[in-house]
Amino acid sequence: MSRVIHFEITAKDPEMSVVFYKKVFGWKFEKWDGPMEYWLISTGDNSEEDINGGLGRRGDEPPGTVNTIDVPDAKEYLKAIEKNGGKVISPVHAIPGVGWAAYFEDPDGNQWGIMQDDPGAK
Repeated sequence: MSRVIHFEITAKDPEMSVVFYKKVFGWKFEKWDGPMEYWLISTGDNSEEDINGGLGRRGDEPPGTVNTIDVPDAKEYLKAIEKNGGKVISPVHAIPGVGWAAYFEDPDGNQWGIMQDDPGAK
C-alpha cells in the first residue's frame, strides 16, 4: 500500500517561514545542496512515526501544502491517475540523488505529489 511520505510548503519568503516553523513547532531545517532553493524539514525524532517535509520558494502559484505519496513506479501511477479521472500537473522528473517525482490533481482538484525512490536519479 502506498503511503504519504513527505509534505511540501511553498513560501514567497522561505527564510521567514523557516524561522516561523522553528519557533512555533520546533521543526529542524537543513538547506538542501541540490539544484534548487529548498530546505528539508524534520518534524520529529526519527524513532517516531512522523512525516518530514520540505520548504521551497513559491513562484506565481497559489499558496498551499502538497503531500507526496510513495509509489514503486511513478510512470505507471500517472497512467492510473489519468485513467481514473485525475490530471497530471507535472510529469515525472528527476530529483537528483532522491528519485522520480510527479504532481497531479485528483478528480476534485486536490493537488498531490508522487515519488519513486531512486538514489541514482539524475
